[in-house]
Amino acid sequence: MAEESTSEELTIDELAARAQMTVRNVRAYAARGLIDAPRLAGRTGYYNREHLQRLQLVRQLLERGFTLAAIEKAIQHTPHHAAGHTLDLMTILDLPDEDAEIMSREDLAALAGVERDDALIESMVGLGLVEKLDADRVRLVEPATVRAGASAVTLGLPPESVIALFPVLQSHLRTIADTFVREVVTEMIQPIIDAGLPEQDWRNVIDLVDGLLPIASQVTLGIFRSEFRKSIDAEIGEQISGIAGQPD
Repeated sequence: MAEESTSEELTIDELAARAQMTVRNVRAYAARGLIDAPRLAGRTGYYNREHLQRLQLVRQLLERGFTLAAIEKAIQHTPHHAAGHTLDLMTILDLPDEDAEIMSREDLAALAGVERDDALIESMVGLGLVEKLDADRVRLVEPATVRAGASAVTLGLPPESVIALFPVLQSHLRTIADTFVREVVTEMIQPIIDAGLPEQDWRNVIDLVDGLLPIASQVTLGIFRSEFRKSIDAEIGEQISGIAGQPD
């Protein structure tokens, strides 16, 4: 979140450094109308917090894969005060649910009680579960997921099968998340957007998103546990029926 003083003014070099951009990029974005003209004092332009927030927002959106044309259109159709609030919202969304862990490849294999297998680690890297740091160490991007998978392997499931389950779960959970978010946006956020994103309503949007993240997680876990039990019951029933139907 932006913590700069509202009265602080920056030269273009200072602005670029704060926004983690080059001066050339700042000038290019200014030329496209992504930030307002600075206050001029003689031949020197001075920029304020709003300029910085706009540039920080542009950088974060670019890092998320948005095109500059899409960012330009979005910014031109939103109030000036929205940049700072959008950054606050992105900060909430970017907060990790847990701290990433760094460990050796041998220690990662030991979690599951298996020998080190670099091919399996590469599969986990491809799924975004871990990151390679060097020839020996990895960072667990999703520690809880990795540790849960390792526990499943210790129960006897093949590591390849456990890893193969991740994209299946990810795909279905993304569908659930998309449906949930669409409902929330339609019912609670779209009216605020239609009203022109008034300043006084932004805090409600941020608090809503912050509060819904743990609620959505709890609901999803609760439903999965219930359905998992039903699936086990059904599978046991099929196995018993199959055994009962076999000739003596």
